[in-house]
Amino acid sequence: MPAFVVPHSTFPEGYHCNPKEPLPFIQLAAQKSHFALYHMGLYAQPELLAWFQEECKKRMPVKLDMGKACLRFKKEAHIPFELLSELAQKMSIEEWIALYEGSVKDSRKRSKA
Repeated sequence: MPAFVVPHSTFPEGYHCNPKEPLPFIQLAAQKSHFALYHMGLYAQPELLAWFQEECKKRMPVKLDMGKACLRFKKEAHIPFELLSELAQKMSIEEWIALYEGSVKDSRKRSKA
């Protein structure tokens, strides 16, 4: 699966589940029954998710098939390429790192309580 990650040179801490791996950001996958795009910002930032869901209603000919960060498209004709381009530009790497660090710290505080 091709992935756009935050390299260790930019974020040395790496991914909290396995610090040897770089921090994931956007991934692409071709599954047997669909094409998938994973955008971690959709899972972590409710405002971005709300924007994307509203835009999908306006621009997609079919209902959005989505998991927490996974967008699934069964037919190439249904992929909103322009919208995905806009989505990719909505969050910078710096914004993703800050959001990620905040969410990891928050989850560690909750697990200690």
